Amino acid sequence: MIQDKKTIASTLFVLISFVCSAQTPPPPPSGPGPVGLPLPIDNGILVLLGAGLIFGIYKIYHLRKKHI
Repeated sequence: MIQDKKTIASTLFVLISFVCSAQTPPPPPSGPGPVGLPLPIDNGILVLLGAGLIFGIYKIYHLRKKHI
């Protein structure tokens, strides 16, 4: 019974801390970005394109192997 009370108290403490941290006001919006300068492309895009290329090569290889 005491263990259940400790578990419930710990869970409530964690949940209350999340709620309290969510109550901070958002920072004021910044001005528009620089005009005419391209935004950098994240490295995640390059990884995604590489994975798509590898998957495409894999699928083409297996389709050709199946038809031979």
